[in-house]
Amino acid sequence: MRIHSWNVNGIRAVLKKNNFYPYLETYQPDILCLQETKAERGQVEVDLPDYFEYWNSAVKKGYSGTAIFSKQKPLAVINGLPENITSQYRFADDAFGDPTDEGRVIAAEFEKFYVVTVYTPNAKDDLGRLALRHEKWDPAFLAYCRQLEQHKPVIFCGDLNVAHTELDLANPKSNRGKKGFTDEERAGFQHFIDAGFVDTLRLFKQGNGHYSWWSHFANSRARNIGWRIDYVLVSQSLRSKVTAADIHADVMGSDHCPVSITLDIQP
Repeated sequence: MRIHSWNVNGIRAVLKKNNFYPYLETYQPDILCLQETKAERGQVEVDLPDYFEYWNSAVKKGYSGTAIFSKQKPLAVINGLPENITSQYRFADDAFGDPTDEGRVIAAEFEKFYVVTVYTPNAKDDLGRLALRHEKWDPAFLAYCRQLEQHKPVIFCGDLNVAHTELDLANPKSNRGKKGFTDEERAGFQHFIDAGFVDTLRLFKQGNGHYSWWSHFANSRARNIGWRIDYVLVSQSLRSKVTAADIHADVMGSDHCPVSITLDIQP
């Protein structure tokens, strides 16, 4: 079973560039999770007769948003973080808006596990959203995953907007303390690991050079001067079922590329 995750940086843009359908034809994911769709379902025509489609769009038009496409119909689909989590962490508008209105999370329940996709808020160049990330979003999302895990194993994936270690970006020294590589954001990711979730790529690939996002500047992608900020993590109980984890840097159309796992399990 193949689960893919891709920050498309605008589903309409990827479709217009004719990258989306060739990617699906090549890789044939059983479940595809998208982030930064920047569209509502009615604004885009996606011709995928083999998939059930689920969208969580931002209130703000053309911003953020997530989607899950699955060949098997889920038992249930949940948009956003539940009220018991949001009330505990008391999300509210910051200078950029309310993150719970930005379509950032979808969970799909299958017989043997949950699949959750997330588009984590960017800390911003001036770190204006770092406090939101560190104090509210990261702990709230972890609490949600652990809540789901009480019922069945969890697979969560998406653009987490952080490079976990120095091996996860090409230039760690010059980027230390900047958005995506602050101590606070890295600690937020480490809390997932400490809670028992497994960074699947590191089961198969060590060292640096494995990146999923590249700046548009200075020919960064061709030179592989990038960051690994897109991940697939699984509950510890699924670790032995993961038979492959990959980054598909050959897939164009976005400043991110898809990441994936293969599981020796059916949904």
